[in-house]
Amino acid sequence: MKNASFAILLACFLPFALVGCGGGGAKSNTVQETRTTTTGQELMDLQKAHQQGVISDREFERQKKKILSAK
Repeated sequence: MKNASFAILLACFLPFALVGCGGGGAKSNTVQETRTTTTGQELMDLQKAHQQGVISDREFERQKKKILSAK
């Protein structure tokens, strides 16, 4: 009788223990991006880097499109 009671308790509470360990439920990978600069500031910084020769014309255009499409 003692073993049967233990088996019933185990069967009732084991699923809850597994969920707490990540064994149940769907996983969600949500990424939230927080911007600390404005689009205008990013474009000005990009222009400055381009004028100083830090980035090429091609990289400037690629990054500019990326910045503008983020809005």
